[in-house]
Amino acid sequence: MSKPLHLTDSIFDAEVTKSDKPVLIDFWAAWCGPCRMIAPIIEELAQEYDGKAKICKLDVDNNQQTAMTFGIRSIPTILIFKGGEVVDTIVGAVPKEQIVNKLDSHI
Repeated sequence: MSKPLHLTDSIFDAEVTKSDKPVLIDFWAAWCGPCRMIAPIIEELAQEYDGKAKICKLDVDNNQQTAMTFGIRSIPTILIFKGGEVVDTIVGAVPKEQIVNKLDSHI
């Protein structure tokens, strides 16, 4: 059973920039209500996209360098990377279907 990969500033480059698969990252924080609302969706996506895409979470409170690098101002923010570049952004708690549509367009 696949779980989202919990990223840190130190492994970000190896796991995201150098990934040969699309990478979806949920930028979140423990105190964020909307982040908790989409957490189950991120868990489901980790299972559904196992082998097709990397599904990750990054706690912005503990990894401020990466959050600043990508200009994360409000959470939850979901970034989709392909070939080491940001190809899509979703801000706020959105329905699973919206996330799936964007992710599928990059696979």
